Order: sequence, then structure tokens, then C-alpha cells
Amino acid sequence: MLLNYNPRHCLPSAEDLPDSDDTPVDNELQDLIPHVLKDILALVWEERMDWYFGVDMGIYYDPENPTDVIVPDGFLSVGVPRIIDSDLRLSYVLWDELVIPTMVLEVVSQTRREEYTQKKEDYAKMGVLYYVIYNPLRKRKPRLEVYQLENEEYKLLEGEPVWLAELNLGIGKEIGVYQGVEREWLYWYDQHGKRYLTSQEKAKKLEEKLRDLGIDPNEL
Repeated sequence: MLLNYNPRHCLPSAEDLPDSDDTPVDNELQDLIPHVLKDILALVWEERMDWYFGVDMGIYYDPENPTDVIVPDGFLSVGVPRIIDSDLRLSYVLWDELVIPTMVLEVVSQTRREEYTQKKEDYAKMGVLYYVIYNPLRKRKPRLEVYQLENEEYKLLEGEPVWLAELNLGIGKEIGVYQGVEREWLYWYDQHGKRYLTSQEKAKKLEEKLRDLGIDPNEL
């Protein structure tokens, strides 16, 4: 979604603002789970340069209160340069980017951070189309919930993987191995429900194929 901010030359840029709210993640999953999605997307959209996936990065969203920041575990914006310069992004400033993130991801830990209440309201007000909440601690309720913004309110989407039409991607959970850890991870899926591979899985598959052909990958 594009924003039509009037020029505000007095507003701070990303270089002038802190790159986070200095709140550390509660556990390693809050860092690794969005990185799995970012890793896969870098392969699926390898030829595209019009997207950006931020992990634990501050989003500055209100030009009237330019120091207000919200830091999701992960977010995806489509329609922005993937790389802005060699220093990369320090934070995501809406009045500079002019594009609201299409999707935001929150991973719930033992220390709840209002993922189901205040943050949900904040992202709706911001205009984020898809809000994804993953709660690995849940036993009875669904661990993965995906909401779509309709008439300024979030409506829960059904099914899994959940199809995100605006992204032409599905998102779901599955047992897999990432960085040597076997557990349930979030993954991207195609329109047929087939899971996209991580870079590690893709490299391993290529290695197995070469060995089947009698080629030692270490000799290449």
C-alpha cells in the first residue's frame, strides 16, 4: 500500500532515528523463524528487486510523532527497493519509504507483548494488509493465525497453508530442519500447497542429485 505523505523536510530520516526500541527478543525462535521466511523468499523472488523483508527492525509510522516506533519480529514490504545503498537499511521509516508493509509477523514467547491486543490494533491502524501471529506455546488453540485487513478490521483467514493473494504466496507451519534444529517452522508455499525449500534444503538436494550422477560435489 502506498502512502501519500506531503513533503516534510523537517522530519527525521532513518539515519537520525534509533534502529530498534532496544527491547531484546525473548528467545532465539523470535529471531530464527522470520529468518527462515526471509531465506526462502530470497530464493523464490531471487530475480525481483521490489521487496524488502525486515527482521526485528523498527518501523517509524507516524509523521506527527516521528519518534514512535513499533518493532515486529518480521515484516514484508512489496513495492520498495530491496537494497537502497551499500549501508542497507537502518530502520523502516514510512514517510521515506511511502509503502506500508504488506505483512507483519509476530512470534509469541512466554513474555506476552500484546500480540493479540494492542499490536493487532496498531497494525490495523497502520494499514498492514496481513497480520501473522505464530504462538508455538499453544496446545489447544491454533498456533498459527493469519488475519487480513477488511474495512479497517482484521478478519481471520481459514485453511493452512493460508493463501495470501496479494503476495501470491501461502504461509503455513511444518516440521523441518533449519540450522540443525528439527522442530516446527513457518514456511512459504506455492499455489498448489507445495512448500518452498530453504537455501540449506536446496543445497542438500543438489548435492544428492550430483552424487546420484556419480559426481563428488567437493570436487566441483
